Amino acid sequence: MRVLCKLPLRGAGGEPISFPRTIHSHGCARLPPALVEESPLVYRRAFRVGSRVVEVAMRGGDGVLVAETRASLPRRAVATIEADIRRMFRFDADLSPFYARIADDEVFAWAASGAGRILASPSVFEDVIKTICTTNCAWSATIRMTSALAELGGGAFPEPSVLAAAPDAWFRDAARMGYRGPYVKAIARDVESGALDLEALLDERVSDVDVEDRLLALPGIGPYGAAHVMQLLGRHRRLILDSWTRPKYRRLAGKKRAADSTIRRAFARYGVYAGLAFWLYLTRDWLDEAEHSTR
Repeated sequence: MRVLCKLPLRGAGGEPISFPRTIHSHGCARLPPALVEESPLVYRRAFRVGSRVVEVAMRGGDGVLVAETRASLPRRAVATIEADIRRMFRFDADLSPFYARIADDEVFAWAASGAGRILASPSVFEDVIKTICTTNCAWSATIRMTSALAELGGGAFPEPSVLAAAPDAWFRDAARMGYRGPYVKAIARDVESGALDLEALLDERVSDVDVEDRLLALPGIGPYGAAHVMQLLGRHRRLILDSWTRPKYRRLAGKKRAADSTIRRAFARYGVYAGLAFWLYLTRDWLDEAEHSTR
């Protein structure tokens, strides 16, 4: 294996980044073309670099993320993959204000050791399409759809041009996307034509309100989808409220009922990090469960 890069697991504010907590931050992180291996923890992911698909293995240890591959790559390709990894782990983001806020919080102090980064995809386009594939369906269907997408992309996530050119029958019969197929194809066509610039949503100068409005204008993206993508963008104010988060919140909080407004009020004190606090509250046990399953 050849070392592509070594990146200190520190955020822009010098705060620690937990490799395990980031890898286990949400379910979409392990969807194709990615794979999580436990004990030892390895995050595998296929990247497209020009016409090539490159398999990369990422490991964390001693405060450093190490990315390796068997492929021999030119410097420009290595730089492209390193930039993608930086985007995925959001190394340029500063979560130190959130950690300072929760340092003495009996519910969230545990997270200040490096939890809180929500692992993103190399592109906003991929995150949007994968989010659509999570709506109104069982998780097994999401895996089926994203597996078909990776297959269409030759092992990596397909470029917008590939999805835009895919026949309607592929969405219907191979990926079995149902009503999502036309939405996914329409977004791919708009991105390919230049009519839609999803990567512009990474611009910090764009307000949360504008980002949310742009996401809600996309076919197949509603309030849940917008909140989900915003978390992946590092915009943590909105709570992801859906058929999984609501009942888990009620169970953890010991409540038989809880309206969305009640849940939002419970986390409002965390301000711009309200949605992140809510997600951490729901998923604190995920890494413990993953470690237990490997014993």
